Amino acid sequence: MERLLNFYSLVCGLILISATSAFSQITDIPAGDQEYINVLKGRSDRIVANLDIADAAKKEKVRDLIVMQYYRLSKIHDGRDAEVEELKKQEDNKAAEKKIAKIEKKADKQLDKLHKQYVKNLLKELSPEQVDGVKDGMTYGVVPITYNGYIAMLPELTEEQKEKILNYLVEAREHAMDAGSSEKKHWWFGQYKGKINNYLSAEGYDLNQAQKDWKKRREANAAKE
Repeated sequence: MERLLNFYSLVCGLILISATSAFSQITDIPAGDQEYINVLKGRSDRIVANLDIADAAKKEKVRDLIVMQYYRLSKIHDGRDAEVEELKKQEDNKAAEKKIAKIEKKADKQLDKLHKQYVKNLLKELSPEQVDGVKDGMTYGVVPITYNGYIAMLPELTEEQKEKILNYLVEAREHAMDAGSSEKKHWWFGQYKGKINNYLSAEGYDLNQAQKDWKKRREANAAKE
């Protein structure tokens, strides 16, 4: 167990050191991970395609930044999960509870550091609006889709209320970007949608009725077409 902990700490330390250095190409990837890197390239190319970057070299550099972020995130998540799994094999759940919390806290700190450096690197190459495009690409466009859904469902929202909703969704996106699976990404948005719904209810909106009314409007518009 101690050997595993030391190895995990070493790997994550190397990941974070490399994350803080500037780079434009994908380098130093173990041969066994090249197939995964190719998958990440395809995923990242689709994100970059929506950023309206004219310069080919810059497109490749941004693509590689995204690829390496996905790769480093996976290493932290996989290392954490392996460490937790090994701990559970050696101790019962109750005895392992505090140790698992410590492992997860350590991983969260590493993810936070990686996140900040990643955004900093992106801003060296892209406008803030383009960086938002990268973030949306990494989170399935949930922010604009959900925000537009609230606007359509509740056309009487004030500007202040719209801003509050958007701020909640943007905050959720910052967490979801670092999640290790699509399920976890959607989980983060689910948590913040709960906050939004609570906020809107406190503002006097009947969301159940609003959803019914919105459905009727959509059906009426569809019938006209």
